[in-house]
Order: sequence, then structure tokens, then C-alpha cells
Amino acid sequence: MPQTDDAPDSGDTPSAGPATRFRERAVTLAKRGLGVDGPHHGFEVSSLHGDETEAPGLNKRETGQLRGIRRFGATGAVLMAIGALGAGAQPVLQNPVQGLRILGLPARLGATALTLTMTGSVMVVLAWLLLGRFAIGRYRGEGTAPRRLTRSQLDRTLLLWVIPLTVAPPMFSKDVYSYLAQSEITARGLDPYAIGPAQALGVDHVLTRTVPTIWRDTPAPYGPLFLWIGRGISALTGENIVAGIFLHRLLALVGVALIVWALPRLARRCGVASVTALWLGAANPLLLFHLVAGIHNEALMLGLMLAGMELALRAVESADPIRFDPRGATAGGRNLLYLLAGSGLIALSATVKIPSLLALGFIGMALARRWGGTVRSVLAAAGLLMAVTAVVILVVSLASGLGFGWLSPGTLGTANEVRSWMSLPTLLGLGTGLAGVFLGLGDHTTAVLNLTRPIASLAAAFVALRMLVAVLVGRVHPVGALGVSLGVLVLLFPVVQPWYLLWAVIPLAAWATRPVFRIPAIVFSSAVSLIVMPNGGEYQPFMIVQAAVATILVVGLAMFLTRDRLPWRAGTGAPNGSGSAAEYAGTP
Repeated sequence: MPQTDDAPDSGDTPSAGPATRFRERAVTLAKRGLGVDGPHHGFEVSSLHGDETEAPGLNKRETGQLRGIRRFGATGAVLMAIGALGAGAQPVLQNPVQGLRILGLPARLGATALTLTMTGSVMVVLAWLLLGRFAIGRYRGEGTAPRRLTRSQLDRTLLLWVIPLTVAPPMFSKDVYSYLAQSEITARGLDPYAIGPAQALGVDHVLTRTVPTIWRDTPAPYGPLFLWIGRGISALTGENIVAGIFLHRLLALVGVALIVWALPRLARRCGVASVTALWLGAANPLLLFHLVAGIHNEALMLGLMLAGMELALRAVESADPIRFDPRGATAGGRNLLYLLAGSGLIALSATVKIPSLLALGFIGMALARRWGGTVRSVLAAAGLLMAVTAVVILVVSLASGLGFGWLSPGTLGTANEVRSWMSLPTLLGLGTGLAGVFLGLGDHTTAVLNLTRPIASLAAAFVALRMLVAVLVGRVHPVGALGVSLGVLVLLFPVVQPWYLLWAVIPLAAWATRPVFRIPAIVFSSAVSLIVMPNGGEYQPFMIVQAAVATILVVGLAMFLTRDRLPWRAGTGAPNGSGSAAEYAGTP
């Protein structure tokens, strides 16, 4: 039969139709968006990481400088504690130093107390930066430290800086008073997720009067584990505010201890110097000021999350199998126990604050990769971890008697009442609304926020999904992917408080080594640590200016007096004043 022009030759391939080409193009774009289309070129998240070798200890002269740095920072912490007696977030009632001759003096000298606290804060930040020279080396380099301080030296330094802050009044935030009021609501058998302190306790109750006005009618935004513990604290302390503050601070210190335990272990898994990770993560002024002095429950959340990551990764990254052994006597049985315990701790951290639940996704993807990286392995890992999470949440929610009100959209969105300039979508909304006012178009801030916040949430979800895929295909370590995802979540979150930055900085301290991460992390940690007023509120502008000028003069004098004993300049202490930033004191 003769071949017509309309019939294709038997040896030719029919050309794809428009619908087929569209589907192929869509699939290609989807793969490229998720990062599963093969090797990438240009900047990738994985480029934030590079292996970092350990280094020998400091020499004699550098050890002497380290002692000076330690004392300089401890002096700053003591000044903060003294200044907080007058400039801290003191309770409205039951202030134990009020009226005392000596301890009550800072409260009667407001400008002096503010100056002491600001001066101490700047000294701690400067001491931390100086300590970084012995932890990292050159801030612009990577793995360039010829010598590093030892773990015991860093632990002693951190302990010396923490101790004064543990006995000081709360600083930089009044959230601990909300913790006390919500704990008392729980202790009375009421539902803290349905009513706020004013309605539950009464506006004249001693605990209600210490709660910031904006939160007096707001239900609790925290998980049942935290309020369950708070119920126990309330049972012990009753209406004694000071005792309640110190028990909540003890709980925060437990979280900090878990961070200090887990962070160097995670760093070693990622090929990062453990001391460097501890310096950037655990010794960070944001942690000292806001988790220790500010008593935020992020300490417990992060501590449980990181400890869970470490335990779970012991199983996932082990060469031994993961299998059931009721006695845990075999390596496979121990690995299963590690996996279950680690994922259980992460789920437990989510019952303090729910964002930490994201860590389970990366453990699941790492486990699925170990099991072959197929769709079936992803479903198997997801099923196992979801079962663990469901059991933990069910047990905590029911055993605490608080139920599942903490998972309602109203509870999870409680913090959205605050408009935080550190949140990118909120900043965009506020800026657009302000521009509309200036142009005479009216204030449309709320309408813009209703648009920018959902878009930001979708963007954060996409980044998290891409990081999950990156872990599955082996491009990024789970710790790094978690840090990047939490970092994007924080920046695109409707509300960003200064201490929220620790959600990302602490995990990334164990993985990201490049200057493109470390330099901004150091700069932001230093700057944000100093922008919040120590009373958690506002001061008159003239008082802030007076305190700032006095702080500059005092700190400048301190730097001048210690110019020959502390490494304020690169190469300080080297022969003839020579030496590079990486040479420290210049002697081998």
C-alpha cells in the first residue's frame, strides 16, 4: 500500500504533542524545584558546610589571654545581675529587694541600673567575640585555627558566665510571669487553652498583675508538657513569685544542659570542631541573655530536640542493623532503642513548642535513605515515626489532663497578635501600610498582612520540603537541613522574637562552617543581643541615650586598660606585635 504524506515513516518517532511537551516541562520544573534533577551548579545549601579539623590546645600565652577573656565576660555578667535589680523585668508585686538599703538601691537609681546592665551586656558580647578567636581562628576563614581552646576550658568559661545570670532577676522579657499564671490556671483544673489569666484567676490576682497587659486575656500558646511541669512548679510554690521564677529558670537550665550535651556530638557527626559549635551555639549571647536570664521555654524545646536528634542519628548512621530485640542486648536492638528514644524526645519537645516537630521529618528522610531511598521506604519511615509521635502526644495530652486544645488553630496562632519588625512578611506588611498612610491611600496594613503571611508560610513549607528531599538523596546532612528549614521558618514566621533566631543558629552551629553563614550569624547574634531593653519593655529615649553614652565610655576605658592583656587586635601578643589573626599569640 503506498505511503501517504500524512502517515509517518516506520523508522521515525512521532513528534510529541503539546500536552505531552507541557507535562514533560512541568515534571522537569518540579524536579528542579525539589532538587532531584541531578547535580546543581551555583550556590547550594550544601555549600554552607565544609569539614573542619580539630586543632591542638592553646599555648601558655594564649591560655593567659583566655583567662583574661573569661574574667572580662564574668565581670560583665555580674554587672548585668546587679543592674537587673533595678533595670530587669521585676515583678509588679513581691519584689524581694524593694525597700532594702543596698539591694534596693539600683531600683532607686534607674539610669545607673540601666547603665550597669547595658555595660555588662556589651562586655559579655565582646568577651564572646574574643573567645571566638580561640574557637574559630579567622572569622573570614574556615578550619584555619592553628590552636583551639579545649572543651574543658570552654565549659568553665560558659559556667562562669552563666552563674551570675542564674541568680539575677529576669531580664529582657516578662514571659516567665505568663508561665506562672498559666501554670496556676492548670493547677486549678481549668483549661489554659480556653481562658487567659484575667478570666481564670481574676484581674487582681497576684500572678495576673505580673503578666504583661497584652497577654492577660490570652490563652496559653504552649504545649501540654510545659504546662504539666508548670503545674508541678505551681503546686510547690503557690503564689510565691520569686520561688516560681527560680524553678522555671532551673527548668531552662536543664534545657541548656541538654544543648551543651548534644551539640558537640552532632558537630562531630557533621565533621565540625565541637568547641567551635559550642562557642557559636551554647555560648552565644542570645542563649545567655534570653534562655538563661530571660527564662524562655525555648531552652527546653531545643534541648529535647537536639538530644533526640543525637540519639536517633546514632541508630540511623550506625553500620549495624536496626531490628527488634526486647532486651536491647544486640547492636540491632540497641539501635532500635536509640531510634525510638530519639524520635520520642523530639516528639516530646514538640509538646513544649510545636515547631521542633520538624526535626522528625529529617530523621525520617535519613532513615528512608538508609532503607533504600524509595517511595516505599519513605512511607515505612514516616509510618514508624508518626506512630511514635502519636503515642507521645496521646500520652502527654491525656496524662496531663490538658487534652488536645493546644493543637487548635486558635492556640497555635496566639502569638500573631504581635506585629514583629524582625518578621519579613510582617515588616513588608507594616512598610506597605505606612507607605499607604503617607500617600493618603489609608492604612491597609491588616489587609496586606493577610496576604503576605500566607505567602510566606507557603514559601517556608516549600523550603522545608526541598530540604527533606535533599536529605533523602544525600545532598545535605539532616542537622544542616533542619537548621536551614528552621531558619527560613523563623524569618518568614508572622512573629519573630530575638531568641527565635536560636532555633536556626544552634543546629547550624553543628553543621555550617562557611563564612557566608558564620559571619552573619555572629553579627546578628551580637547586634540582636543588645537591642532589647533589660526590663523587657521600653525606657524613655533620654535615659537610653544617657546609658548608651556611659556604656561606651566605660567599655572603652576597659578596653584601653586591658589592651596588652586581651587580644583586641589580630596578632596581639606576637613578637613585635606582628602576626595574623590566625596566629593568635604568635608562638608555636
